[in-house]
Amino acid sequence: MTPFVVLEGRAAALMLPNIDTDIIIRIERLTGVSHANLGEFAFESFRYREDGSADPDFFLNKPAFQNTRILVAGRNFACGSSREGAVWSLMQAGIRCVIAESFGDIFYNNCFMNGLLPVVLSRADVEALAGELTGGADMAVDLRQRCVITPSGRVVPFEIDPLRREAMLEGLDAISSTMRHAGAIKSWQARDRQERPWVWDTGRSLEG
Repeated sequence: MTPFVVLEGRAAALMLPNIDTDIIIRIERLTGVSHANLGEFAFESFRYREDGSADPDFFLNKPAFQNTRILVAGRNFACGSSREGAVWSLMQAGIRCVIAESFGDIFYNNCFMNGLLPVVLSRADVEALAGELTGGADMAVDLRQRCVITPSGRVVPFEIDPLRREAMLEGLDAISSTMRHAGAIKSWQARDRQERPWVWDTGRSLEG
């Protein structure tokens, strides 16, 4: 994964509560569209009208919010079904961080597996931040210092699991994080082969 240290860029607010993963990306798009092209279908039901034309009222279609990198969202963002494609589509649309009062649990975990940073702030902080973004503004998210820097310069700290923070800072997915301990794993395997050789004897007949 690409390391996440400090993200600076355009931010937008989408403060509707309970936006589920089906709204973020429709299920049929995950079977008929390549991973790299999912971004154009993110928030499809909000983004496009029934005739396929872009809805000028949706933030991704407004000139002030082009190249949005940070999304400030309503509570319980990305609830619903287990759909890793929701994370993929947001990232392909250019979004690298989502800030909300709360997230769907599965989506939250999937974010860390793919390099999208989910930041949990209080309702008051989320609403205040959204209020600074109505006309389009840039802001920053500093994972190293664990804080959000609002367009007005206000610094808002956030909490994050230390191991997940380290993995994001170094760009490590679950496999890469595990392989950092390859030496210790091999040492344990060698000891275990000596102590429990029957576990490793995969060629032994099951018929006794």
